[in-house]
Amino acid sequence: MRELNFLPAVSMAEQVRRKQLSPVELVESHLTRIQELNPKLNAFVQVDAERARRQAQVAEKAVRAAEKLGPLHGVPISIKSSIDVAGLRCESGSKVREGLVAAQDAPLVSRLRQAGAIILGVTNTPEMLMAWETDNLLYGRTNNPWNLACTPGGSSGGEAAAIAAGMSAGGVGSDGGGSIRVPAHFSGICGMKPTPGRIPATGHFPASAGPFALIGSVGPMARTAADLKALFEVMRGPDDGDPSAAPVPVHWPQEDDLKRMRIGYFEDDDRTPVTADTSAAVRTAAEGLRRAGFQVELFRPEGLELARQLWWKIFGVAGGMLLGPMMKGGPEISPLLRQFFSWAAAEPSHTGQSLLDAWVQRDLLRMKIFAQMHSYPVLLCPVAAIPAFRHGEQSWLVEGKTVQYLDAWSYSEWFNLLGTPAAVVPVGKSPEGLPIGVQIVARPWEEEIVLSVAAAVEKQCGGWQAPPI
Repeated sequence: MRELNFLPAVSMAEQVRRKQLSPVELVESHLTRIQELNPKLNAFVQVDAERARRQAQVAEKAVRAAEKLGPLHGVPISIKSSIDVAGLRCESGSKVREGLVAAQDAPLVSRLRQAGAIILGVTNTPEMLMAWETDNLLYGRTNNPWNLACTPGGSSGGEAAAIAAGMSAGGVGSDGGGSIRVPAHFSGICGMKPTPGRIPATGHFPASAGPFALIGSVGPMARTAADLKALFEVMRGPDDGDPSAAPVPVHWPQEDDLKRMRIGYFEDDDRTPVTADTSAAVRTAAEGLRRAGFQVELFRPEGLELARQLWWKIFGVAGGMLLGPMMKGGPEISPLLRQFFSWAAAEPSHTGQSLLDAWVQRDLLRMKIFAQMHSYPVLLCPVAAIPAFRHGEQSWLVEGKTVQYLDAWSYSEWFNLLGTPAAVVPVGKSPEGLPIGVQIVARPWEEEIVLSVAAAVEKQCGGWQAPPI
């Protein structure tokens, strides 16, 4: 059963098409794994077992009848509980939304169903998604399958833990400041934050509007780069409910074209130090790409520190102004969300002028960094300063310097501000045996380049490994 649960999603679908594997068997195997491990991990907040079983039976009949099958036919997946799945809770970890059940599927969920995927349930998040760990007053804390004393990250932490532990073959998270990439890095899986609008965020809460439309997106999470690609191809495409949507056609690059691109890599930003093992993982990925024939050179774009500052003005200050009124006079809020509001309140609320200034500075900075990326269309760098941290930690001593909670994730936050696609692939391990991922970045709307380079890194560096749980 363990081996079955850890097959790549694309292999599951291929074996289902060849009648070597039954959708009913797949779903039952995953439901059994959830029953065994969810009490330890607390990754799922709602499991839709009976509907999943019914869908598996329908999927099996379609195989027997030789019907046309979708690319994910029979594959059991999960969805972050901030995205609408008809009949399931969409509470975003908040008592303000306690008991809220989605009336219809988000467009990306509909597309996954049409591709034959079977949804097992929805996964845990921090309240209103505002933390890089997963804990809330509704469902409690999610644990990391590599070490239960550590977090799997946030805000897509439940999703990452479920996929890493073989309770789900893949799924969907969302990312406004590292919320797909940090959990992927912490949990030893792959994840991609696409360009806002490439996959529609319609049906996500908080809604893709205002500051969240500028910096946030929804994207695939899985154990392999090939699975990310399969999920991306199914979910991509515009939808009227996402203000960032654009009808961008798919264009997979040829290998020769990829190898003509220069890849710039850097191990740190000269502000926030990273652990020695994080630096080593980036070097390992760079060396692997060189072995594969890629042009890889040391390069770090200018302007990253301003990107960090502007990201906080949009995500932190403007985001706090949007969320704050929703929470006033309502139920108790979680300690993590209270902390976020305290950080946001430490700076003056935006005036019309200050928000306009931040917006203009963002656009000017994007022009500056994208001009630099003409020479280096792909970047390779850390995901975060540290691997998964122990529950409750707020600062860390890294290379002799104290790294504070908000600073540890700046390596992901830059690319939310810039609106670029970015993927994570597991490459190394810490001395404690915790996974370490590296981040691959390209210019907006170039997800295909990101995924292609991610696959090359994975091939050279080994990729996903099963956690000890």
